[in-house]
Amino acid sequence: MSLRLCARQMTRALHAPRVNCSVTRYASTAAALKGSSLPQDVKDSIAREASLATPDPPSSSKTAGLVNQQLPYMVPTYVRPPPMFEKGEGCYLWDVENRQYLDFTAGIAVNSLGHCDEGVVQVIAQQAAQLMHTSNLYHNPHTGVLSKQLIQLTHATGGFASATRSFICNSGSEANEAAIKFARKVGKSISPDKPKHEFVSFHNSFHGRTMGSLSATPNPKYQKPFSPMVPGFKYGTFNDVEGIKDLVTEETCGVIVEPIQGEGGVNVATPEFLVTLRKRCTEVGAVLIYDEIQCGLARTGKFWAHSAYPKECHPDIVTSAKALGNGFPIGATIVNDFVCDHIKVGDHGTTFGGNPLGCRVASHILSRLSSPEILDSIPKKSAVFQKHFESLRQQFPQKVKEARGQGLILGLQLEVDPTPIITAARERGLLVISCGTNTLRFVPPLVISEAEIDKGMAILADAMKSVWVEGEEVKGTKGQQEMQ
Repeated sequence: MSLRLCARQMTRALHAPRVNCSVTRYASTAAALKGSSLPQDVKDSIAREASLATPDPPSSSKTAGLVNQQLPYMVPTYVRPPPMFEKGEGCYLWDVENRQYLDFTAGIAVNSLGHCDEGVVQVIAQQAAQLMHTSNLYHNPHTGVLSKQLIQLTHATGGFASATRSFICNSGSEANEAAIKFARKVGKSISPDKPKHEFVSFHNSFHGRTMGSLSATPNPKYQKPFSPMVPGFKYGTFNDVEGIKDLVTEETCGVIVEPIQGEGGVNVATPEFLVTLRKRCTEVGAVLIYDEIQCGLARTGKFWAHSAYPKECHPDIVTSAKALGNGFPIGATIVNDFVCDHIKVGDHGTTFGGNPLGCRVASHILSRLSSPEILDSIPKKSAVFQKHFESLRQQFPQKVKEARGQGLILGLQLEVDPTPIITAARERGLLVISCGTNTLRFVPPLVISEAEIDKGMAILADAMKSVWVEGEEVKGTKGQQEMQ
């Protein structure tokens, strides 16, 4: 009886609402356990949890109870770690156990202005009280404003100068679907008597989960369960300049590429590759599409990632989403007249895309993300991350290989599976995700402070030390990528 009572008391203490005081808690718990008659393995488990700021909730927790109630009603398409988040502010999230986490993921590069940004919340509340949806059967004051703003900001910030019009939709996959359809229409229009329908994308790319965008995402693991794919897609090697001529032919209607591959491992396109790609597309009359859904909208320190490249490689279409809504579902496909001249009424549409609520929110967000306050801060914050990456390479030379990326879309290549590190970091109060093969991905809110970067990287270093040096046994949670 006394044994069960002691265990229950310790369990309640461990899973009560917490603040970041794990050192004090560990000391007091260690003292309480010193004279305990609990089995050693139980004491070791209790001591370990007490030493962590945010240990994953156990099967007896409130979180586990909620998850177990809900999972039977959800299609099992995701693998998630144990915490359940219910609150957010700035660069922090809180779970249902009221434990705080520093967020280096920003909802996979979505919450660029942070969680529950005051300005975004105010705009949503105001517009929701006025008008949310009318469908595209009617005009509203906000779709055109957002479309114009996207074009003007693209011009003003050094994006592709030929941009003229925008199509507003609901997500990144939808933005890419529109781009694929538009390119197919251009191909049929300019070559009505000869086949011009082939589409080119690149290995390690990620363009979405709908059938067209999935067909442009050449990974057999993801395509095979839903095969056959949309016909006409072919794949090349990212940054392979020599292969472009044979890859892009007279039968190619479109080419889609990420200037920085996010999900594929934070691989940065070389200027030579994109310039050669642009030249070849022009030669054969193919539409060049830049998927900037993850790398665009200020994440690199430029409004568009391609703005940092020579103008000779500018595209015909740019697709955007993620940060465009800061958590509200919205996407955009920006085109030039070469594309738009072939699109007629009825060629494409969307029920929810361009609704007043989404467009007003996105317009507010664009005005913030294009500001010097945001753009000028990115290189300094990126340098802080790079400083810490170098420190990690020196501390763990056999495990940490190299850093890649630009601005605040960064990847740290490891020689080993990162999932134990992701779990160990989470249990210490830091959220970080992976991408590619054995790569840690860093896409924090753009409003993150240098002090918060220092704090998070200190937690990451501690997690690496605990796993790689001290031999802490951590169960990694698979599925911490967008495509898993």
